[in-house]
Amino acid sequence: MRKIVCVLGLSLWATAGWGQTLPLLRDYNTLGWVTYTGDHQVSEKWFVHTGYQLRRVQLLATQQQHLARLGVGHHLTKRVTVSGGYTYLQTHEYGRYPTVMGRPQPEHWLYEDVTLTDELGRLQLAHRLRVEQRWIGQRAADGAGPVQEWTYQHSIRYQLSGRFPLQGPTLDADEWYLTASDEIFISFGRSVGINLFNQNRLLGGLGYQFTDNAKVELYYFNQVSPHAIPDPASGRPVLELNNGFRLNILYNLDFTGGA
Repeated sequence: MRKIVCVLGLSLWATAGWGQTLPLLRDYNTLGWVTYTGDHQVSEKWFVHTGYQLRRVQLLATQQQHLARLGVGHHLTKRVTVSGGYTYLQTHEYGRYPTVMGRPQPEHWLYEDVTLTDELGRLQLAHRLRVEQRWIGQRAADGAGPVQEWTYQHSIRYQLSGRFPLQGPTLDADEWYLTASDEIFISFGRSVGINLFNQNRLLGGLGYQFTDNAKVELYYFNQVSPHAIPDPASGRPVLELNNGFRLNILYNLDFTGGA
């Protein structure tokens, strides 16, 4: 599956033009991501989504990104959920071929998504399709000074994730489970230019459910991410090949008076 996704993504990237004309520059980074996610029930059907992600490279030594998210969701049925909201992303200078120089680059996103859940025996699956509208801040070439303009882009992403309980047919409190996901990102719109394939994230690991509302997951994390523009010094395309870990902390609150 990983090979198929990577080949598909790199093919989309290469068909735009320069991905085939010059040899790649490969940028290897060791990731250390710590994330919090909470879906807080405010009625039987509605919930408020909150999230924060601390993303670092060289494990936890150097800043990569900060992400904060706030949204609202609605359970259409037991299997189908829709949600939407706002995301703030801040990217720092990192790697051998950084896309951001000097001061951090801010981004503002709006997003809308639909999630379909399913079960295959003990395996719990979730399909999520998300569309994003992104405003990306552009500073001077050296990264100094304030944001001079905002570039608008669209992106679409599809994630397939799964959980497999290890101590019984269902996942209950005080139980371990296996968990994995793969997500592909595609950028589109006039300002995207030559790069359609944005990135692919492949994760696999182990989770522990403390209660129905509290879980912790530790993943091995693989990320493939071609840069949207070539390296300024050589004109060669840059491909990030990142590996590391991701720690997910999931904690939900129930404001409806239920358990």
